[in-house]
Amino acid sequence: MYNHIVVDMLSQAFAALADPTRRAILARLSDGPCHVRDLVEAFDMTQQAVSKHVGVLRRAGLVTQEKQGRLHLCKLRPEPLDEATAWIEEHRALWTEQFDNLDRFLASRREPEPMEE
Repeated sequence: MYNHIVVDMLSQAFAALADPTRRAILARLSDGPCHVRDLVEAFDMTQQAVSKHVGVLRRAGLVTQEKQGRLHLCKLRPEPLDEATAWIEEHRALWTEQFDNLDRFLASRREPEPMEE
């Protein structure tokens, strides 16, 4: 049985990860927290564009933001990535098993090659 809340969070995480700029922001945050203005400089984007990407990452639970005066500090939150990895691994195992079963079935159905005389 599926936990619909987990599936919804996975959907948000995968949607957030679909964008290369957001993946690059996560890669930058994996080096440590940084302010939005640092991301603006690093990615040569407007503050509005960076804030939009950070908002998507925040809603997906991949990033937290903490206000420090007028600045916003962004931090990577890796738990949703762990959940996405677990989901991928679970489904990879299922598909690998299915393909192995198909290989065995096809091998059992192959006609033996004629023997040379």
